[in-house]
Amino acid sequence: MNTADLGLPVDVPSTALFTDQYELTMLQAALKAGSAERRSVFEVFTRRLPDGRRYGVVAGTGRVLDAVENFRFDADVLGFLHERKIVDEDTLEWLASYRFSGDIWGYPEGEVYFPGSPIMRVEGSFAECVLLETVILSVLNHDSAIAAAASRMASAAGDRPLIEMGARRTHELAAVAAARAAYIGGFTTTSDLAAGFRYGIPTVGTSAHAFTLLHDRERDAFRAQVDSLGRGTTLLVDTYDVAEAVRTAVEIAGPELGAVRIDSGDLLLVAHRVRQQLDELGAADTKIVVTSDLDEYAIASLAAAPVDAYGVGTQLVTGSGHPTCSMVYKLVARAESADRRAPLLPVAKKSTGGKTSIGGRKWAARRLDEYGVAEAEVVGTGPVPSALAGQELLIELVKGGEVVAREPLDVPRERHAAARAGLPLSATQLSRGEPVIPTEYVQSRSGS
Repeated sequence: MNTADLGLPVDVPSTALFTDQYELTMLQAALKAGSAERRSVFEVFTRRLPDGRRYGVVAGTGRVLDAVENFRFDADVLGFLHERKIVDEDTLEWLASYRFSGDIWGYPEGEVYFPGSPIMRVEGSFAECVLLETVILSVLNHDSAIAAAASRMASAAGDRPLIEMGARRTHELAAVAAARAAYIGGFTTTSDLAAGFRYGIPTVGTSAHAFTLLHDRERDAFRAQVDSLGRGTTLLVDTYDVAEAVRTAVEIAGPELGAVRIDSGDLLLVAHRVRQQLDELGAADTKIVVTSDLDEYAIASLAAAPVDAYGVGTQLVTGSGHPTCSMVYKLVARAESADRRAPLLPVAKKSTGGKTSIGGRKWAARRLDEYGVAEAEVVGTGPVPSALAGQELLIELVKGGEVVAREPLDVPRERHAAARAGLPLSATQLSRGEPVIPTEYVQSRSGS
C-alpha cells in the first residue's frame, strides 16, 4: 500500500496560501498589463553551499509534487483574499480556476548538487509559475538542508544504523518532513509515528528516563519493559549508575537482551566499559545504542567505539548548523509576447554583492573522469555537448500539469547512496572545504 496516497492529518487541504503576498500582487499587476500569459522559465538554484560543505543533497521533490497538485484556491481561501482586499475581483476570478498546467524538470530526488546547479526548472505562463515560488523554496530549502546533514552523518557512521529522533526539537509538521529527508540521506529508522504512517519509514522506540523514574526501583522498570516488549528490547541504562543498570538488565533479560541505550556522559569511555561488561556477563550479542546531542563530528569521534547504532535529534532537524540551503527561484527566460509561438529570451538580474544570476533555460550534466568519478558539474544553455550525452541530470517531473515522476521513498534513498559514492573521496571529509567538484558554465546565444 502506498501510504503517501492516504491523505493524512499531517497534510493540509490546500497549499495555495503557502506563499508570500507579493506573488499575488505581481499576478494582479501582470494580468492588468497583459503580460501574465507570457511563457516563462523559472529555475531553482543556490549560489553557494553552506559554509564548509562539499556537496548538497536534493530532497523534498516528492513533497513539491504534492504541493503543486494541492495548489488550489477554494472558497475559503478566496474568501480570505477578498476580505483582506489582497487582490482585486478580476484576480480572484482568475485564481478560482487556477491549475498548474506547465512543465517541471528537476534533479531527481536524492541526487547531489553544487553551486549553480539548476535543481528545478518550472515552465509555463508567468502567472501560473510565479505563484509557486514560495512553496517550492520552502520545501526544497528545508528538506535539502536536513538531507545534507543526514548524509554527512551517514558517512560518519559507516555501516552503523542511524535513528532519526528529532520530532520534539522542531515544528510538528516539519518533524515529518525532516524524518523523510533524513531517510533519503541515509538514516534507517525514525521515532516519529506520523512519518512512519505517512511515508512508510520504519519506526522504533522503547522507553525514556521517565519510565524508569516511575518505578520504585530500576529493576522493576526493566522487568516491566521486558515482560511487555520481550528480551529483544532496548533498556536505557544511564538513569542512575550505568554499571549497576547493565548488570541488572542482563540479569533480568539474560544474554538475549537486544540492546542497551546510553544517553549521557563520556560516550566513548562509557561505551567501552559497557561493552566489556556485557561481554563478561555473557551478553556478547547485546548491542549498544548511543544518543545525546550527536552530530556528524560526535559520530565520527565514536568510530572506534563499540557502538552499534546512533540516535540523532536536534542537530539533524536543524541541519547541523545550516537549517536552509539558500536556494532561490529566479526567472531566467521569458517570451517577448503572450503569443505561445514567441521565442524565449534569456533574462537575468544585474546585481553586485554576490546576487548575480545567469539567464537562459539551463541543462546540467556531470562529467566523469576515466574511473567513473565525478570531476565537474557542467551547466549550460542551448544544445548539450555530445561528450555529455547520457549524463544529463534533469528529469521530467510534471508534464502539462500532470505529475509523471512519483516514486517510492526507497528509490531516492538508494539514488543518494549511489550519487555520493560517485563523488571524489574527499566529499565525505568533515573538515571545511570548497565544493568537491567545480561548476562549469557553457553558454550559447540562445536561452530557449
